[in-house]
Amino acid sequence: MSEDELRSEYERLRAREVELVAEAARLKAENEQLREQLEQAQARIEELKRELFGPKSERLTEEQREQLEQVGGDLQDQAQRPGALSAEVLEPEPEEPQKDKEKRRRVPRHPLPEHLETETVVLEPAQTRCPHCGEEMGVIGEEVSEELELVPAKLIRRRTIRRKRACRCGEAGVAIAGLPPRLIPQSRLGVGLAVYIVLVRYDDHLSFYRLAQQFQERHHIVIARQQMVQWVEAIAQWLRPIYDAMWRAMASGGYLQVDETPVRVLDPEVPGKAARGYLWFYAEPGGDVILEFDKSRGLEPVRQRLAGFTGDIQTDAYQVYQSLERKTSGLGRLGCLAHARRRFYEALRQNLPEAVWFIAQIRELYRIEAQIRGLPPPERRQARLESAPQIWKGMKAKARELQPKVLPKSTLGVALSYFLSEYKALTRYLRDGRFEIDNNLIENAIRPTAVGRKRWLFIGHPDAAWRSAVIYSILVSCRRRGINPQDYLADVLSRLPRMNITEVESLLPANWKPPATRTG
Repeated sequence: MSEDELRSEYERLRAREVELVAEAARLKAENEQLREQLEQAQARIEELKRELFGPKSERLTEEQREQLEQVGGDLQDQAQRPGALSAEVLEPEPEEPQKDKEKRRRVPRHPLPEHLETETVVLEPAQTRCPHCGEEMGVIGEEVSEELELVPAKLIRRRTIRRKRACRCGEAGVAIAGLPPRLIPQSRLGVGLAVYIVLVRYDDHLSFYRLAQQFQERHHIVIARQQMVQWVEAIAQWLRPIYDAMWRAMASGGYLQVDETPVRVLDPEVPGKAARGYLWFYAEPGGDVILEFDKSRGLEPVRQRLAGFTGDIQTDAYQVYQSLERKTSGLGRLGCLAHARRRFYEALRQNLPEAVWFIAQIRELYRIEAQIRGLPPPERRQARLESAPQIWKGMKAKARELQPKVLPKSTLGVALSYFLSEYKALTRYLRDGRFEIDNNLIENAIRPTAVGRKRWLFIGHPDAAWRSAVIYSILVSCRRRGINPQDYLADVLSRLPRMNITEVESLLPANWKPPATRTG
């Protein structure tokens, strides 16, 4: 083989190695999720055994049985997915009886969305003249049927011809239109292709290796993987000012939810081997999300990001966040009730009656949140203060009463210890109607979609992780605000090369407007 062929084969094998490492990370994460679901199912079986066959002292009272039935739906949710939105803790609707289903008339299909582009095909009868008198038959009505069609994506070659003009007198010189600014000077990358690559890579989570294969197999064109990597880096550079402006706007609000999750990256010390890094998430509830990659899960990354921030952060009880609160003036920390609730669910395995009581109380707190969701902050605060403090005080008294009676390392002992040590942080949300009761809004925002789970936990080389953080931040923020990422990127990437840095505020997801709705 020639040197070029060997180099090409090496690149292909190296890319395949990266794919296999990512696949291994996916399988490991999937196995962990299945293990957790199995443990939850086994816990449920043990609960039923205790109720049916356990000593009378361990059996449920009628009140506890009712509480267990109330939280049964929550337990099922816990086994199926890690954490639920606060608004999703209510019971599922009862299943419709089979007889009623049979009696019910067939519901007509929903019409196709009006915003879709419409292509109309009109079909005339084969014979439009009356066979008896020969006259043209008039239209007396029509039957309309619709089908949903997909126009396949295609690559085109867009040629820009700039004509040169000159006067015969020779005095005016040569006139020629300026070349429109491009994302990458001297590059052939069009905005449409740029948006497609970004979305397929970071929203659909397809690797550059597979994307290159698709271009070759479906469009018969070779776009090297390394070429796409360079393009994405340039795109991320364009989007970086938006990312920075998003952070400034979020930090100025004085309330952030913070979380972190491990990710796999290529180990720069050992070629082909994966190492662990961390994505740190900073979110404004209901607003934008900022992601930041770091090799460390220690104090320094979050302290650097929050330097100069004054206000409150909402986190779990991870010691780094507690240390940050102690060492940072002007910074308060709220706890996450979802994390406390999770520990009481785990305690169901060994101490069913006591754990059920706490879960039932927590459920009442979430009922309050479901009722006030969407209200202005002052009204939210007032509604909470009318009933939530009594629930919290009752839980605290019960926890203090039980703690000396259980083993510290038992599941109930751990749950009680977590609850009491975090009590101040957990109840801090009562002070301000802007605050949330838990961190589930950020956890749901950053949780990968079903399509994306395969490669979410692998982001490539650590030196390039910043670009993934920038792009993911913008995509997640768009979705939280109900913005179509494709529409947003197509508009923003076409405008950025023509804009001044001082105009970037108008491109933030919070401020962006579709072209059709803009004036001026």
